[in-house]
Amino acid sequence: KTVYGANVIVFEGILAFANKELLKLLDMKVFVDTDSDIRLVRRLQRDIMERGRDVAGVIKQYNKFVKPAFEQYIEPTVQVADIVVPRGGENFVALDLIVQHVHSQLEKVSWGKNQKTLASAHQGQPLPKTLSVLESTPQVRGMHTIIRNKDTSRDEFIFYSKRLMRLLIEHALSFLPLKSVTVETPQGTTYEGKRFHRQRITGVSILRAGETMEQALTAVCKDIRLGKILIQTNLDTGEPEVSPAAPWHAATQHQWVTNHPSFPPQLHYLRLPKEISEDYVILMDSTVSTGAAAMMAVRVLLVRSWGGGAGTWDPLYPARLSELCVPQDHDVQEDRIFLLSLLMAEMGVHSVAYAFPRVRIITTAVDKRVNEEFHIIPGIGNFGDRYFGTD
Repeated sequence: KTVYGANVIVFEGILAFANKELLKLLDMKVFVDTDSDIRLVRRLQRDIMERGRDVAGVIKQYNKFVKPAFEQYIEPTVQVADIVVPRGGENFVALDLIVQHVHSQLEKVSWGKNQKTLASAHQGQPLPKTLSVLESTPQVRGMHTIIRNKDTSRDEFIFYSKRLMRLLIEHALSFLPLKSVTVETPQGTTYEGKRFHRQRITGVSILRAGETMEQALTAVCKDIRLGKILIQTNLDTGEPEVSPAAPWHAATQHQWVTNHPSFPPQLHYLRLPKEISEDYVILMDSTVSTGAAAMMAVRVLLVRSWGGGAGTWDPLYPARLSELCVPQDHDVQEDRIFLLSLLMAEMGVHSVAYAFPRVRIITTAVDKRVNEEFHIIPGIGNFGDRYFGTD
């Protein structure tokens, strides 16, 4: 299963400990020590059954090249390991201890101490060139005044939000590629104009507040296809939150994991139209504060997702990932993604632009700061609550 965000990154390889600079980045170094007889059996099984080789040839190569290379280059790296796990994946006691240690380290991370640093890390940096802000005309400022006012009634809030959304979408459409065309007018004369000449446009809303922009989008773009993404955000950290129903890899399906579903982040809901890899995608969210949810949504659009395929698992020779998975394309091109939001914080703009430098970011206003709870200041409040009347 594709994971679009992670709290723990596992870097694996037979020469994973060879690079000293890489070692400095690792919080825990685990050396999985498998008995040499088991390693030889796995090699015999693979080379004879899959590569059509004979037993004598495999053993000769193993003794002449493989075993000496392992003893010279790989086995000595055990010295830098923090944990040595004998018997590999069969050692569930060791695996459980590692999982518990990782979880305890995650709990020790002091998010609060870093909040001020994170919130101000972008200060002094110029806004990215991929950002486009709707011109702040008196009309636009007037609508912002109404929707930012805490005393504005819900009816007025919805009405002026929709007006602003439509202006935002019209502005965003001006960045689509257009070609020159000549048409004939009813008077029999010609007119030199422009026409959108690429693939379809697809709208994708980040639920729930992003869904409020769909009506304005469909009013402007006829017969547009729509998709939806739900990423639960932790109100304390501003980060995407794990879905309690998220599936786990078979090797970690222990009772401990079941009782502690705190990582990694997963999508709660995803519905995208088919064959969108060549589409221009308008990604919509009402506000962008930290940019965490927006970045995960962009990642979903970019990534080639994987669904389960048929396959078997042999403890002596685990199946390759490619044998167990079947690709399902999203594969949207990065420069064909437009991120639209009524209001953004500078922090979120910088975060998205740094992670995805070719994504076009379009908004009606950018507020300079967020508070320690990562709420946009002066901001607009909780847009979804105010729009749906759940505040």
